[in-house]
This record gives sequence, structure tokens and C-alpha cells, in this order.
Amino acid sequence: MARRHGGRKARGRDVSGILLLDKPLGLSSNQALQRVKRLFDARKAGHTGNLDVLATGLLPICFGEATKVCQFLLDADKRYLSDFTFGQRTTTGDAEGEIIAERPTDGLDETAVRRAMAAFDGWIEQLPPMHSAIKQNGQPLYKLAHQGIEVARETRRVRIDRFELLRFERPVAQVAIACSKGTYVRTLAEDLGEALGCGGFVSALRRDGAGPYRLADAYTLEQLEALAAEGGHAALDALLLEQDSALEHLPRVALGDDAAWYFGRGQAVQAPGAPRSGLLRLYDGGGRFLGVGEVLDDGRVSARRLFLHQAPESQGENLRRRA
Repeated sequence: MARRHGGRKARGRDVSGILLLDKPLGLSSNQALQRVKRLFDARKAGHTGNLDVLATGLLPICFGEATKVCQFLLDADKRYLSDFTFGQRTTTGDAEGEIIAERPTDGLDETAVRRAMAAFDGWIEQLPPMHSAIKQNGQPLYKLAHQGIEVARETRRVRIDRFELLRFERPVAQVAIACSKGTYVRTLAEDLGEALGCGGFVSALRRDGAGPYRLADAYTLEQLEALAAEGGHAALDALLLEQDSALEHLPRVALGDDAAWYFGRGQAVQAPGAPRSGLLRLYDGGGRFLGVGEVLDDGRVSARRLFLHQAPESQGENLRRRA
């Protein structure tokens, strides 16, 4: 008898595209991802940058072929609105942790806060918190922290493009932050609190933007559930953005028919008019997105990420481009 090969067939639909989710308070990023994945009945999905349980806001979710752009969104700049509470330090740097120190905030005013914030402009060094997913010797730091273990960590260089005080009502400052990947807002709150001599922690955090995406364009779980009940998968699929919308920061280059054919099969091609270095997003003459390429030393463009375009009929032409 012939022997069957392979494991169980993966469940779910072959959905492709990017959904902008407004992650609610109280769910981890993975829990929110699984809720959305079930609503779409999607075979493959991934999120693009962890938000803590106590954080809310923009969480782009990639389905199917769009999971290939997850890393680009992980590497993208982020934007946040946050409340920093001064006068206390917690074990986690946010409201989830236990208070481990208290200091008075008498005399702390808006002028002092603004003056201290000015020192955190541009490139700064941050010490990653123990309660983070960074791994050391294969072990996430947060698992060690839960065991009461603290280990030495190396500082990381991150960039703060905007650090603005929106409102101050002692002891809470509401701030707006625009920063590079890898920035820990909890660490920023703790370091600012130390600069003020009273300590601080993040008491609220909302991601307002990630790369080209804005929170204003995101959907809540309640909205998704209502759409699913009213219009099924077709209504949900209509919310999806095309995968190349995540790559608008890369130069766009159109290839001729022959070059597009060879590029789509993983071969390096000539791309007249392309920049002399860096990553590109490549299209064929009809405007179909082919993938991400990298300019080689000899000027040809080599494929870094190729994308398939066999969208199922159930999804049809529902993928939308951002206005």
C-alpha cells in the first residue's frame, strides 16, 4: 500500500493582506492576533511588534503572503501617547508591577519636566528592562525576571525624534513620543523620573503609529466582530491593505516585461533608473507588485523577497490601498 507523506492539512483560508487593529487593554499581542485570525478564518497570520497587556493601540496584523513584510514593520519607527507617573518606581517600569520605591514630587512643575525631557532628544543609550522579550543565552529576560533573577544587560542605542509634553498635572505627565525601533517607553519613563530625582513609571501607553500606518485607520475587535456578523468574510476582507503598503519608505521601480519575468524567478536583473544602492520595491509594467529587491555592487537588482499573487476568489479584488 502506498504510504502517505506530509502532516495534517493546515486549516483556514488563504487570506493575504494587512489589517490595522486597535489592540484593546488587557490582551497580549498574541491573544489579539489569535482573536483576529479566528474571525478571518485565516490559515497564516502574524503581528508586527509586541504591545504589552496594559498597552493599547495600533497593531498591524499580516495575513498570508503579507507576513513577508512583518520584519519591515518590526523595524519601522513607532509613535506613542503615554502617561508617565512620577514619584514612584515599579518592578516592571509600568502600572503592572509592584511599587518598589516612592519619593516626593513636591516642587515638581512643568518647567522642570520640560527641561529634563530635552536631554532625551536624538540618539540616546537605553538599558533594556528585565521585563522584556530580549533573549540572553536563549532565555527571554522576562522569564528570568519572574524568577527574581536580574542579569547584566548591554545598553542599546535608540533614536528619539519627538518627545513632547502635552499636559502636566502633578504627578502625571502626558507625552507624545516618536522613536526608532527597539525603544522602550518604560525605560524612557524610568530614566526621565531619575533625571527629575523622583522616579517614574508608565501608567498608560497607546501606540499611535507604526511606519506608514496611523491609529486613526485601525479597527477595534468589536468593529471586526460586528462586520463579521453582518457581512462574513467578504466584509472583513474588504478592510485589508495591500502588502506593499508597508513598504512605502522604499523607492518604487518598474521593470520591463522580460526583467519582471526573470526577477519573479529569483534572478538578478537590470533596472534602469533605479537608485545605486539599498532596497527597492519592484513592480511589473502593469503595476503588479513583485517583491523587494536589493541593488548589487554591479548595479543589478537581486530579489530579497518575492510575493505570490494567486488570491482566492473569496478574497477577490477586496484588497484596498490606503488613500
